[in-house]
Amino acid sequence: MAASPALLLLLSLTLCHIGTQGKGDTVVARFLNKNMKHPKDGQRLELECLNYDMYSGVSWIRLDKDGILHFIAYTSTSSRTIFLGNERTSSKFEGSKQGNSYRLVVKSFRAQDQGTYFCVTNNYQELHFSSGQPAFFPVTTTAAAPTTPAATTHSSQLTSKDISRHSPHPESSKENMLNSCYKKLMWVNLACACLLLLTAITITIVLCQRTNLTVSKQCCVAAQQKPHRRPPQAPH
Repeated sequence: MAASPALLLLLSLTLCHIGTQGKGDTVVARFLNKNMKHPKDGQRLELECLNYDMYSGVSWIRLDKDGILHFIAYTSTSSRTIFLGNERTSSKFEGSKQGNSYRLVVKSFRAQDQGTYFCVTNNYQELHFSSGQPAFFPVTTTAAAPTTPAATTHSSQLTSKDISRHSPHPESSKENMLNSCYKKLMWVNLACACLLLLTAITITIVLCQRTNLTVSKQCCVAAQQKPHRRPPQAPH
């Protein structure tokens, strides 16, 4: 909704411009410095509006990038300038008149001052709009740093050296793998041998215990079965 007045004003500008074709432009807005293309941040910007009607003053307006119109100032034919809010002075702008040249000065051009500037006159109850004067910062583009063949070769050399330094040789990797497998197999064989030795010792101890127990039993049985001899009797 905020852009609707701007669209109506631009439509009026177009219609007025079409109506004045063939009669010459009544007002023309431009930079005072004709060689200027883009203002810089903090620069003092001077705009000029050429009004070919000596009986009407000039109003300055700015159309921002969002399509919103902003009234800036009105300068009468007697060089009297009124700013927004019916103020006679402004901290940001200056207005003046020299002949048919009406001047608007932006004291310190900032990002919020960017837009398209128009000047408008009221000639016999008809509004006449100038062509718009764009005032934007120049577009800056960052170019990519060029790569030299020497730098590319150097980086490739470093890369190959790093790879050869950190990556193992195929033969050495196979040898390390065989050594690792051999060590694992040796530890497995040693563990099996220890297990077999422990089993043999356990079986030997058990057999010895059983043999001793059998011998003891046999000795007891033999002692019990041995006949008792009577002592010889003396003759009567």
